Amino acid sequence: MKLFTLLFGLLALLATSVLAWDNEDHEIFDLVSELEASEGKGTTFYSWLDVPQTASTADIAKAYRKKSMVLHPDKNPGVKGIQERFARLGVISGILRNKEKRERYDFFYKNGVPTWRGTGYYYSRYRPGLGFVLTFLVAVTSLLQYMVQGMNYKRDLARIEHITGKAKAAAWGPKMIPLTGQRKVRVNLGEAHDEDGNVLDSKWIDMVVNGEEVYFLEPNGDQILIDSSTATPPAITRTWFISLNKSLAYKVIGKKTAEDKKEGGAAAPEEDDSLQVDQTSDDSASVTGSGSEKPRGPVPISKVGGKRRKAPKKRS
Repeated sequence: MKLFTLLFGLLALLATSVLAWDNEDHEIFDLVSELEASEGKGTTFYSWLDVPQTASTADIAKAYRKKSMVLHPDKNPGVKGIQERFARLGVISGILRNKEKRERYDFFYKNGVPTWRGTGYYYSRYRPGLGFVLTFLVAVTSLLQYMVQGMNYKRDLARIEHITGKAKAAAWGPKMIPLTGQRKVRVNLGEAHDEDGNVLDSKWIDMVVNGEEVYFLEPNGDQILIDSSTATPPAITRTWFISLNKSLAYKVIGKKTAEDKKEGGAAAPEEDDSLQVDQTSDDSASVTGSGSEKPRGPVPISKVGGKRRKAPKKRS
């Protein structure tokens, strides 16, 4: 939630800055960049015309006539870029002799030309193609999804540590002195409360603590290891664009890629069965699937990922 709030705030700030600049501002931005590139860093409209900022319109007109005589193409035959410099002089003189445009330039003259000039400015200047725009959007959305995966991974690790900590506390006692051997414990993952604070339900789960290892205990006696490997770390290969292309490749080719064969030899699962404990209230939790997708409700413990130990067979 905090991430989306931050993104919304950045987009709102960006939109405000974009709307602040109009076409006349964009013209000034271009002229400032071109003038500095041609005449040297730090050159301003006033310094190029050799007049102070307080110069009157008549003084600016006089300075323009004087400068135009020097830069006229007829007096500079064969000089590279003289046509552009002469044309630029006319545009700059026109801005400084126009009251509204001069006020706008004076604003940037005092405060500096902004580093970020708005998407409209860069689009009109560089005219990116459809391919560039689509690539940019894919990169941004994939990066955001990767960030969400990282947040979910950290949350999963914290919840795993919370669960294993409760199990160890139940097995070792309040002093948390590790004991040898296997101990079966019953852990309360919290109590669900309504808005008035009334207890709705307690969630007790059978677990086994064996040294430093903690297991979920299934009704059939199987034990599922719960540790950091249960959580799914973020991966670029699980972002939407790469996942979509891999899925399409599986359907078209009809077999796994060489990379997937190295990783496991089994077909890629459609959904991630690694552990998450989805907090339903301050004191309650339920086991759900993790990943970049939204949880779809409680999942039986038997579906939770992790190393599984079979229950020992009873001798007759």
